Amino acid sequence: MITYECNQCGMAVKATCGKCDVPLENGFLSLDDGTKVQISQCPSCEGKIKSPQCCGADMSCEL
Repeated sequence: MITYECNQCGMAVKATCGKCDVPLENGFLSLDDGTKVQISQCPSCEGKIKSPQCCGADMSCEL
């Protein structure tokens, strides 16, 4: 399962889709102005959420 971890304090979470019970994958959403937002997405139902945050920053994960 993919684990999201805070680069500042080391806090970690495991995220799964509440609908499909599938581990969420790290991804990015491109906005109209060209900026990218880090998201977590379900590879099964394609649902998307803003990635977890800790210490005021997006948590990262390794695929």
